[in-house]
Amino acid sequence: MNIIFEKRKSVYEVEEGIKLQPKFDNNGLIPVITVNDSDNNILMHSFMNEEAFRLSIETKEAHYWSRSRKSIWKKGETSGLSQNIKRIRIDDDQDCVIFFVKLGGMQASCHVGYKSCFYRELSIKNKNKIELVFTEKKKVFDPKKVYANTPNPTKL
Repeated sequence: MNIIFEKRKSVYEVEEGIKLQPKFDNNGLIPVITVNDSDNNILMHSFMNEEAFRLSIETKEAHYWSRSRKSIWKKGETSGLSQNIKRIRIDDDQDCVIFFVKLGGMQASCHVGYKSCFYRELSIKNKNKIELVFTEKKKVFDPKKVYANTPNPTKL
């Protein structure tokens, strides 16, 4: 399959048409939100470049662009926490994508060990005190065992 993204020619075609005309930002990236197809939980947010988007469409396996590693990564290639794409949606002006995925491996998505990368929510006690409260109480897996010597993608 040789996927070619159409050129953006008119606002009408972008918003109301049937041609895939994704808009990548100045860094060549488009944001993607990944949702668990079985329960609609948001699993993660990432970015793709054109190649990662094409690979995702062609293989039906989620591929992303790692801004910290400056490379494409296939989700689950190291960890086994794969994401099989069931559906793809694109927003009205085609500058944001949603993947609906079936989780493989240990049914988790987060490199920290939780099912979702969004495992905390803000608790605002007052204007001066904001705390993070865990919404997932237990990790699905031990990241030290799964990732071993792989460098942590979180950068300070």
